[in-house]
Amino acid sequence: MKPLLILLSVFLTISINAQDPILQKSEESLEVISENIAKTYDNQIGLDGKQFILFQKKIEEYLIREEKIHLSYSGKKKLDMITKLRAAETMEMRNILTKPQFELYTKLKPEIQPIAVVSTNEE
Repeated sequence: MKPLLILLSVFLTISINAQDPILQKSEESLEVISENIAKTYDNQIGLDGKQFILFQKKIEEYLIREEKIHLSYSGKKKLDMITKLRAAETMEMRNILTKPQFELYTKLKPEIQPIAVVSTNEE
């Protein structure tokens, strides 16, 4: 009975400490980039302290996901996936920002975080 309890305790400890692989130890450069992006928005939107932290972490989370798309895909497929990812990021920001802040955010986002355009060789 005792070994069973020990095994159960170990299992619960491991599952409690498990993390989302997307959020595990992101590269420091992405953290710096996300902080700079958040500061740019903050200058326009006026985030409070708690909002800034949540906003910056959400940007970092999506930068990590976007980097994986850049490494795995190319062309129109990559552009489509990034567009969907950015739309999801925008919707998640709705949970962090007030309504006036969110409206301003959606207007500023194309300027601050533009999506690249894939050129086609069609003439």
